[in-house]
Amino acid sequence: MTLPDSLPQRVFLLAYHPEKGKVGGNAGPMLRAAALADLHHRGRLTDVRGRPAVAVRHPCHDPVLDAVLEEVARAKPHTWQSWIGRGQRATFRGVRHQLGDRGWVDLRPHRVLGLFPATDVTIRDLRVRDDLLARVHAALRQPLDTVDPADAALVTVLAAGDLRPVLDRKTQRADKQRIRDLAALSGPIGPALRNWLDAAAVGAA
Repeated sequence: MTLPDSLPQRVFLLAYHPEKGKVGGNAGPMLRAAALADLHHRGRLTDVRGRPAVAVRHPCHDPVLDAVLEEVARAKPHTWQSWIGRGQRATFRGVRHQLGDRGWVDLRPHRVLGLFPATDVTIRDLRVRDDLLARVHAALRQPLDTVDPADAALVTVLAAGDLRPVLDRKTQRADKQRIRDLAALSGPIGPALRNWLDAAAVGAA
């Protein structure tokens, strides 16, 4: 079965709760982290002293990824963690729009209490999400040198984002070293996402 190409789209589908009919978890920061990780994986971004820098400015022909790449190109240097905190709402909406346009999900705009705009999301074929789940669990089991780097980045974002419906605490404890190994293959994004979430939790408290 064909799967979405971009890491943010894959994270979005995995963050979707079929039983609740909505996207949950730390979707905003995870999607930003996924976009940065994808750009790093594609060679568009590189790490320079703990900050993303544009290595190649060629477009990815993906509106969400190209928008994030342009953000980094035009701005002063910031840490990976800082970039995760920027533009989360725009990235979330952009990924949702992509998935709707390409037929992966159905989108139903409506208003809560007749006032506040909202959008219901429904995955058209849950087998797509099942296939993504299978890729996540395969990455935790197959020999490390055979893991697709994109799948390594996917597991890294999900684990750092603590998306428990996909990677529950028992799995994260049992596969702690493997998750670390996959994160090492994925560049700086895992620690950056975890640090952002920790800082956000402290700020909320």
